[in-house]
Amino acid sequence: MPKNTKVTQREHSNEPVTESVADLLSLEHPMDYKSSQMSMGLSPGSTAPVKALIPSPDPDAEDGRPAWNNKLEYILAQVGFSVGLGNVWRFPYLCQKNGGGAYLVPYFILLLLIGIPLFFLELAVGQRIRRGSIGVWNYVYPELGGIGVSSLMVCGFVGLYYNVIIGWSIFYFVQSFQYPLPWAECPFERNGSQAIMVPECEKSSATTYFWYRQTLNITSSIDDTGGLNWKMTLSLLVAWILVCLAVIKGIQSSGKVMYFSSLFPYVVLFCFLVRGLMLKGAVDGIAHMFTPKLEKMLEPQVWREAATQVFFALGLGFGGVIAFSSYNKRDNNCHFDAALVSTINFVTSILATLVVFAVLGFKANIMNEKCVVDNAEKILGFLSTGVLSKDLIPPHVNFSHLSTQDYTEMYGVIKTVKEDSFNQMGLDACLLEDELNKAVQGTGLAFIAFTEAMTHFPASPFWSVMFFFMLINLGLGSMIGTMTGITTPILDAFKIRKEILCVGCCIIAFLLGLLFVQRSGNYFVAMFDDYSAGLPLTVVVILENISVAWIYGTKRFMQDLEDMLGFRPYSFYYYMWRYVSPAILVVLIIATVIEMAISPAGYNAWVEAEGAERFHSYPPWALGMAYSLIVVAMLPLPIVFIVRHFNLISDGSNKLSVSYRKGMMKDISNLEEQDEQRFILGKNPSEAPSPMPAHRPYLGPGGTQEMTNTNYGTSTKTGYQNIGSPESEL
Repeated sequence: MPKNTKVTQREHSNEPVTESVADLLSLEHPMDYKSSQMSMGLSPGSTAPVKALIPSPDPDAEDGRPAWNNKLEYILAQVGFSVGLGNVWRFPYLCQKNGGGAYLVPYFILLLLIGIPLFFLELAVGQRIRRGSIGVWNYVYPELGGIGVSSLMVCGFVGLYYNVIIGWSIFYFVQSFQYPLPWAECPFERNGSQAIMVPECEKSSATTYFWYRQTLNITSSIDDTGGLNWKMTLSLLVAWILVCLAVIKGIQSSGKVMYFSSLFPYVVLFCFLVRGLMLKGAVDGIAHMFTPKLEKMLEPQVWREAATQVFFALGLGFGGVIAFSSYNKRDNNCHFDAALVSTINFVTSILATLVVFAVLGFKANIMNEKCVVDNAEKILGFLSTGVLSKDLIPPHVNFSHLSTQDYTEMYGVIKTVKEDSFNQMGLDACLLEDELNKAVQGTGLAFIAFTEAMTHFPASPFWSVMFFFMLINLGLGSMIGTMTGITTPILDAFKIRKEILCVGCCIIAFLLGLLFVQRSGNYFVAMFDDYSAGLPLTVVVILENISVAWIYGTKRFMQDLEDMLGFRPYSFYYYMWRYVSPAILVVLIIATVIEMAISPAGYNAWVEAEGAERFHSYPPWALGMAYSLIVVAMLPLPIVFIVRHFNLISDGSNKLSVSYRKGMMKDISNLEEQDEQRFILGKNPSEAPSPMPAHRPYLGPGGTQEMTNTNYGTSTKTGYQNIGSPESEL
């Protein structure tokens, strides 16, 4: 390097070095803290990027980060991640439980108030900073860098048990290739010379028996592990192999998978909707679903559950949304993406609800007709024994073709005449409304209620194959987003081949997932579902909101969005991010804690002798395990804050990526060439105009004092302060 360059002059100078890395690269032209931009490539008050600061004409290509092949792949990835099993088996249940059509009102309101704004926020920060969850929040505010670690840990917890559900779906998918379906009828067992129905199945139902005994082979309590269930272990292994193959090449492989896994469920849902509407009783189910119970809207519980569903439906806080958006170009219209994906998610939930209640309406009619037949036989028995007089039976009633209306009329007459002894007769009212009011969700809906309804379909194996193949694809789309939320921040932090990382993660996850394929594994799935994600993710998202809206500043963030998108987002988002969304999240956290405090901690255990579920409280060790999931997921938040607040570890804000070092070397090389050229021409370098922006003092948060780094490697504690980081190459 020539000795007359400015760089070497600095090296041989005896003056103390007070500049940061960023100041050195900009020839000691610091930046005003108040007017600094999230893009770090904008001059104060300007609306266009300062291209002179970028050695490469394409900064997205310069940082070497992978990118989506096209916009469609990205949208399908976000849709596949947000639209999951919860849209099919959670949303319809909440609608049925919380007032039918009336539930859609609080859900839609909260979607506008917290869903879309926070989804937009995650898309924006991921796209601008181009890092995974850990890198993004380390960059925004290092002391809250634990946000990304907590997101990663929650992703790990959820991924462990979520893939078990995919394994269950794979098992049912394979079992569907036979006629009749194996859960269509109760099995028989030999008792001497006689063949009798299995008592456990007789006391429950064929589909319930197949789920609890043939599939899970479940124990009667969480204390009894029962050993590994080899069928479920093999299914889990297949599920992890599928996930590993989908994510092993990063977005290059997962993007291709999304073309099928995101679109195929919609084909199946539309097929089921058309077929369901042609079934007897489908209209009854849909009418029951959308009949609004307006009084339910006044109950706080309805709003809490609507907020929780909005929160998890969009995948907020998991890190998958940020990871996917980090592979976008910086000028991508993420505002449009947020509105589009949120709308698709909501419409999908409505579509799934229509399908579920069309099929459940058909099932309710089947079960109601069976109830009428069973109770008609009881009445005939009472008539033959003289308990009931034949005069009580209306003359137009024909027992060989007994309709629901005729039975209801006959039931009312008997109940009125035999008022004193009616309860001893054991007759049921057989009301269709009672069948429709039997709320089911989760595995109870997918593996019991829905499978039972499909046994009555013509060509039932075909519909069963389609249904469980749809569940596999829905789960796979969500798992790809979950795995991306885990692998992206690790790949950002460490130089490791993504293939090795993905295979290693899948192997470790499979081994840890053996907990869920024991005979008692279903109880642990329920535990992780209840405790591992709910409260930790809510805390993570409110800290995300606070770090951007209050620490970095909503006005500055809005200006950054204008620079990035080319237009200023609506002021609606300003008030949502700054006031409304944090307030709603605080209320949600308080409500969640109260709910956990007043609700008994336990699980529904399957009692073989009764052929039914019974609620059991968690034993002390299981209760400790449940609460430890919450503590472990949230522990990185205070730990990272403490160690960085007291400078126990570096926040990594001055670390330069390989691509940034290349850009720095280009700047230095260009500077040297200019100095040599001016020297040859006989001009003093100080007289030549500087290629860098004019001097701008770097002001601290107060905006009054210039901030300098007295130590070359020391970083300040202000949000978005790492000017020399790779994310600033904008």
